[in-house]
Amino acid sequence: MRNIKFILASVLASTAFAASAQDLTEAYNLSNLTVQGTARSIGFGGALGSVGGDFSSLSVNPAGLGVYRSSELSFTPSLKVNSASGDFLANTTSDNNVRLNINNFGVVFTDAPKGRRYERRQWKAVSFALGVNRVADFNHDYSYSGVNRKSSASQAFEADANMDSVNINIAGTLAYMGAVSGLLGGHFANYKTVVPFAGGITQLNNVSERGGINEYVISLGGNYQEKLLIGATLGLPYVNYTRNSDYTETVTHTNTSNPANFQSFNYNNSLNISGGGANIKLGVIYKLTNFFRIGAAFHSPTYYNLHDVMDYGISSVVNGNRYSVSTANDLPQNVFDYSFTTPLKSVLSATFILKHLGFITADYEYVDYSTMKFHYPTGYDEASGLSYAQEAASMNRNIKNMYQSANNLRLGAEIKLSRFFMVRGGVGYYGNPYKSPDVSSERMDVSAGLGFRTKTFFADFAVVNSSYKFTEQAYSQVDYSYVPSGPATTPPVATVTNNVNNIAVTMGVKF
Repeated sequence: MRNIKFILASVLASTAFAASAQDLTEAYNLSNLTVQGTARSIGFGGALGSVGGDFSSLSVNPAGLGVYRSSELSFTPSLKVNSASGDFLANTTSDNNVRLNINNFGVVFTDAPKGRRYERRQWKAVSFALGVNRVADFNHDYSYSGVNRKSSASQAFEADANMDSVNINIAGTLAYMGAVSGLLGGHFANYKTVVPFAGGITQLNNVSERGGINEYVISLGGNYQEKLLIGATLGLPYVNYTRNSDYTETVTHTNTSNPANFQSFNYNNSLNISGGGANIKLGVIYKLTNFFRIGAAFHSPTYYNLHDVMDYGISSVVNGNRYSVSTANDLPQNVFDYSFTTPLKSVLSATFILKHLGFITADYEYVDYSTMKFHYPTGYDEASGLSYAQEAASMNRNIKNMYQSANNLRLGAEIKLSRFFMVRGGVGYYGNPYKSPDVSSERMDVSAGLGFRTKTFFADFAVVNSSYKFTEQAYSQVDYSYVPSGPATTPPVATVTNNVNNIAVTMGVKF
């Protein structure tokens, strides 16, 4: 059941926009794709739209297959080192996370004639490729903590209990969890939280995200008369994303107003999203001269079939008594199957070839995130009182109100130091997808790399540093007409600053 109203994660572990904010963040995560790439492509900023000759190009501009003159097998392990700091209520909390990933693994089979066959044939090379590229990585840990004297997440239990007298008896509602955890006192129309937030409570949110999107690719590309390169990719992405959140409120030692002897409560939830999709990528590269080429690629929307599972629970210590309830014993697990469509994407590229020295290259990418869409199954949601079609329409309106188009730019260069060695560098800017001036998710990438190549073997090394910020509320503002415990205050906002280093090594053989 798509139980938006009764999923406490929508109140305690989502961004600060609406009750469906977790779903909106989910939409962006599924659509904000950046090819993790080979070490070569990472080294020059991922700007490979008109460079080609690299397995990562299958997920950017498959016309790059036309550059190949021999078959190859390549493999790229990478190490992701993430550091995050959360600023919340004048306090800063730091986290670090290290994960080993596989950026890609693939093989390219190339038919490139030589000698008289080359002279006779219009198609100078044709390549077929298959493998996997990692196009999104969700591995991320962050936390934030501070002392709040103006509001408590437990006011959500209070509001739900006073809104309807039956809510407190329905397992899974906010009112029910507030009651069975000892966090509510009073009676209907006058339920109040026992959390003494006016005297000061410490709020802590620990978030751990895992998983990614691996895109299985099947591609075909060719080179026509050394002028026109074309290619197409069938992409079959698979999503595996898990978000674990632990939110805690604890009474401060200086809090003297605590008649119920409240000590703490903890709300935890685990959301797992899995499923597969399909898309088509079409690309072209045209050589204007021997020194300058341009490229263009079109990525169709990805059509996903997804499966969500949410487990959640609450525990507390009030007046020396310990309470605990979760989906493992009493609460209903939330399971939902649905479809989702990402935006289409277009990429324009240009490369200037420095004869015998290397190249300088640039990509411009356009993505309109307001076109993301949820597609829910037929039926009726008893919890919300709406049909699933109505809920999907509401979600899609929220997407249009929240998101906008983003402009992304990547610049890079490769310089040959000798016949076998080269050095690379690049930068990338990824624009803000949000309409609100108060919310931003801009990202800057700075990368560098080294390469070694012979006729039969190549090895590349690269590192990219990504920095970005986002804001989050641990819980959303409730309808304070149902909250007799306190004034209508806006919940505090946390700012999370991320610094991510992705270190990759690619090894491959040509045959």
